[in-house]
Amino acid sequence: MSTKVFHELVSLDEAVTRVLARVNPQPRGVEHVEIREALFRVLAEDVYAPVDHPPFDRSEVDGYAVKSSDVSGATELSPVELRVIGYLKAGDVEENLSCEEGAVKVATGAIIPRGCDAVVMEEYTEESSGLVRVYRPVAPGEGVSTAGSDVSAGDFVLPKGTLLRHEHLALLAGLGFSEIPVYTKPRIAVYSTGHEVVEPGKPLKPGRVYDVNGSLISAFLRELGASTTYRGILPDDYNAVRDAVERDLEAYDAVFVSGGTSAGEFDVVYRVFGDLGEVIVHGLKSKPGKPTVIATSKGKLLFGLPGFPLSCYMILVRVVKPIVARLTGLRYVEEKMYVKLPSRVRKGVGKTWLVPSILVVSDQGYTAYPVSLSSGSVYAITFSDGFVELDENVDVVEADTPVPFYPFSERTRASKLVVMGSNDPLLEYLLKETGLVYVSKVLNTGSVGGWLAVARGEADIAPTHLLDPETGLYNTPFLDKYELRGKALVIRGYDRLIGFVVAKGNPKNIRGFEDFFREDVRVVNRTRGSGIRVLVDMNLRKISEKRGIPWGSVPRVVKGYTYEVKTHTAVATAVKHGKADVGVAVGYVAELYGLDFIPIGWEEYDFLVPKNRLNKPEVELLLKALRELRLDKGFKFSKYYRVPETTGLPKVF
Repeated sequence: MSTKVFHELVSLDEAVTRVLARVNPQPRGVEHVEIREALFRVLAEDVYAPVDHPPFDRSEVDGYAVKSSDVSGATELSPVELRVIGYLKAGDVEENLSCEEGAVKVATGAIIPRGCDAVVMEEYTEESSGLVRVYRPVAPGEGVSTAGSDVSAGDFVLPKGTLLRHEHLALLAGLGFSEIPVYTKPRIAVYSTGHEVVEPGKPLKPGRVYDVNGSLISAFLRELGASTTYRGILPDDYNAVRDAVERDLEAYDAVFVSGGTSAGEFDVVYRVFGDLGEVIVHGLKSKPGKPTVIATSKGKLLFGLPGFPLSCYMILVRVVKPIVARLTGLRYVEEKMYVKLPSRVRKGVGKTWLVPSILVVSDQGYTAYPVSLSSGSVYAITFSDGFVELDENVDVVEADTPVPFYPFSERTRASKLVVMGSNDPLLEYLLKETGLVYVSKVLNTGSVGGWLAVARGEADIAPTHLLDPETGLYNTPFLDKYELRGKALVIRGYDRLIGFVVAKGNPKNIRGFEDFFREDVRVVNRTRGSGIRVLVDMNLRKISEKRGIPWGSVPRVVKGYTYEVKTHTAVATAVKHGKADVGVAVGYVAELYGLDFIPIGWEEYDFLVPKNRLNKPEVELLLKALRELRLDKGFKFSKYYRVPETTGLPKVF
């Protein structure tokens, strides 16, 4: 049989581009599965919370639900006595109980009765003859988990393309999902080849090796959301390989074969692929990984991977993953980060080197120490954190030169974008549009929390909308307050319209902050440290001073002042469900929940970025998206936002 040589060496990126352009792999469909059967399935739709979690105000401890003002003077020497008017276990509902009449004994997880705003832990109480002695005061909200404080109805919780793991299933179950839409798994057959390859567990004769790639490839593809079947070891025989691949093309969406992919006398895989279909790639400009072959036949994908395990693994990560992820519906995000080498490397031009390495962290960033193991190594698969990629066109790589690094698993990926600060839906939209949502950790700590996180070196970006009452300026005056001038930049974001969220028709006729002091109005507040909370407090302080009300008395005078929630949607939820008459939030949540909105004004929503994170690829991508932001490109609540010409640029140098 004559030898066909298809070698036209291409770069790693070109190989992926060629396959995607020729085949355009897509998921095979969508199906609904029970939540308990959804592990390692790929989510087919964005998920929004259908309910609040927790769905009611509940106790976090065993103790007594009270009005915090009733026990404000309690001490060890002078306890406060209250009448015990009832007892609630988790799951009990008693609508007649109210803390206006005394204290209610509650178990952890029990609903909080009307009029109660705190729970005293049982350790600080003593009950006798229907009375409870309280030996210490509690702050409003202490011991209480408010409805929607974890997740509010309407919150975006998971993006489509997520590979569902145990933590995702716990979240979905907690929100009441019994089934979930997922992409249909592609079916993939996996073979190993070679006279020298032996099934694990069988006797190992001289000159033979155990089959590593069968397990490696099968498990790797399962982790991408595929259904794989290991079909065994094939001999280095053209007819045997062809019969197996041709047969499986009828039953599977893709076939993987490892070994036998080069151009030698006994390397038959590339010849089989060429005879059964069209070879798209045969040969990579990489060391190792050169003999990789990818083809298509009958609309199905055929992959021939190197026989050496470490070489096979690096090609799986670098070339196969971005292709198969599109077949399974998994949102592919290139998990590339930049690291430095500890010493000079001379490699020669013409091939890209893939070097398994171990990461070491220092104050100057990450350094990758190469692992001196051959491409046939098995130990390096787990011993290494990933591999450094040294470009084909570079002859010498100097020490401390930034080079791309690809982690072998998510646990070694250190390039996540950490966003800590103010909550905002347009920011969520940007993270989804850029794909950063898949590599980001977003913590809604409030604007003040974001500033503190940047000062501690914990955040890459801190969304902020803090108004300085002395200057009337947003955000920039706080560079001095937090000693960040010269260390961080305030990047201009966008403006958003905030105002009062009230029930449809505004039945309480609420017009301004003065109405917060009315006896018949109950408010919902944002958490301390949020920009909205700063604005609310600033306005309430002005009114209280004008009326001669001490600031310390405002929490008692303004009903609901101590009822705090984390997000804008949680404000709307509280008003929608009648828990409050008014709250301050971004206008979009009123429209989202069918409520009325009374504008207060536009505020500046900016981004605080440490100077040493400005060159981080994820930060650069988000800032680029800001500079190119257009509100008519799909964001449905655009009327509540506006984009100044300076968006994406530093406000203070």
